[in-house]
Amino acid sequence: FDGIDLDFENFAFIDGNTTWDTTRPRWVAFVKELSASLHADMKILSITAPVDFDPATKRKGYTVYDWKNIAPYIDRLRIMTYDYSTATVGPIGPLIWVEDAVRYATSVIPASKIFLGVPGYGRDWVVKVVGTCAPNDAKVINTKIKAATFVMKDAVSLATGYGATPQYMENEGEVTFTYSKTFPGFLADGTPTTCTATRTAWYQDARSYVARANLVAKYRLGGIMAWTLGMEDAATMPRVRTFAQSIAPDQVVATLLSDKNSATYGDPIKVQLQFTLPDKEPIPNLPLNLEAKNSDGTWRKIYVGNTTIDGTLVISALLSGNSILRATSESSWERVAGLSKDLNIEYKRKISLAAPASVARGKEVIISGLLQPKESGVKITLERLVGDSYKEVTLKNPVITDLDGRFALSCIELNDGFATFRIKSAATPLSALGVSENFIISIR
Repeated sequence: FDGIDLDFENFAFIDGNTTWDTTRPRWVAFVKELSASLHADMKILSITAPVDFDPATKRKGYTVYDWKNIAPYIDRLRIMTYDYSTATVGPIGPLIWVEDAVRYATSVIPASKIFLGVPGYGRDWVVKVVGTCAPNDAKVINTKIKAATFVMKDAVSLATGYGATPQYMENEGEVTFTYSKTFPGFLADGTPTTCTATRTAWYQDARSYVARANLVAKYRLGGIMAWTLGMEDAATMPRVRTFAQSIAPDQVVATLLSDKNSATYGDPIKVQLQFTLPDKEPIPNLPLNLEAKNSDGTWRKIYVGNTTIDGTLVISALLSGNSILRATSESSWERVAGLSKDLNIEYKRKISLAAPASVARGKEVIISGLLQPKESGVKITLERLVGDSYKEVTLKNPVITDLDGRFALSCIELNDGFATFRIKSAATPLSALGVSENFIISIR
């Protein structure tokens, strides 16, 4: 399972608000403890709760759920933004009421954790009875009985069955209609009688769901949640999906280029980070990272900044070894994270040398050097130019660098003349094969 959702409604609807001061701290402690246990197993903790409002407004809200103090411990808050009207006729969850709850929620909980509830059902109240109902009918046909409920997908057929025309109310973001039904019967003495009940229904349709999805966009919420899937009519989810796609995070295309594919110790490379939308529209002022990974396999941020007006940023990077570079940008409500293709940069050591200008024939030629950056255990070879190509010189013992990256080697030249040499350092995970500049020694 992915996690747990707590839908503890007795606090709100059964216990009574006189118990809330006692319940509230216990509830917060319970949520905190459960959160620690679930998060240790990489599980989600979700809370479903009825509405609450800014205390400054003094509006009735279900403060027992203490959104502010459970916020650090939960992953989702699913607000029951419905059941505004139950005992009396009215909308299921009018938009203004819904938005007020959302506005308060976003002031105490990160918006991305908040999910706005949609019911999927409607209510149908008896608002007037004309005439005298038969005794059995009178028990269930009066203005004091509970509202009937119906599911959204049955709403239109209910209305048309009684010749009513549903009307969408913009302010409430809901649909309502009124209809009448006559009930013939007999009084206790057998006298024929009739009564006519007028009923008013409220429910939410596809337009209602999209209106609430607009609040998701406005407040950058996590999304909407349906009380029960399958209650909605066939048009609703396609409409919601279309709207969701219209506000979905933009794809970010990240590109990383460099002026060269290799770098030498102490010599920076110039890299260009570019971020665009899929249609090549540049993304200005986008927070970005230049990241590097070397032989230990760990990505590290080596530069943090923002794109310029044209969606690019050019920087100089001084590397310290063979590196894989990438450009990234963080995800946000508007955009997904950007990630460029990897860019491989080969790193070349700097080889500093100390060699004599001349040596007597048959005497030992001693050459010392330093690798930068320093690296121990690197194999060093000496090569001599013979004709048009270099040949490796056989040394008495293998030569490797010490802890400071230093080395020394020697050879004996038996022929007079000018000898051209070069030093090579073997490739390692840190650096590519290194080749020094040529140097000439006079053998006399």
